[in-house]
Amino acid sequence: MTSREIAKIAHDVIDEKQGENIKVIDISNVSIIADYFLIASANNVNQLQAISDAVQEQLAKSGVHIKQIEGNRNATWVLLDYGDVVIHLFDKEDRFFYNLERIWMDGKVVEDI
Repeated sequence: MTSREIAKIAHDVIDEKQGENIKVIDISNVSIIADYFLIASANNVNQLQAISDAVQEQLAKSGVHIKQIEGNRNATWVLLDYGDVVIHLFDKEDRFFYNLERIWMDGKVVEDI
């Protein structure tokens, strides 16, 4: 499965779980860290955890297994590392504070995922 296909599955799950302001950033030409960053917001910790669980479940069903998770059940920022795809799930306040979109503005926002 390609990194774009993984990003698409994750995007669709986040959208289905009503994640907000979903951004997919292609960073393949600006970093060796990953091909794509997905960034999304949740309204509260429970929704954030539900999104995280759903993404992990759907990707596992597709044969894609997570390499590392950062953030715990009470975290306001959860990072799901799938190698070439890194997913950042934030509560709204932390997303505004860390502003990853600004940090990775040299990447290309993917509109048609």
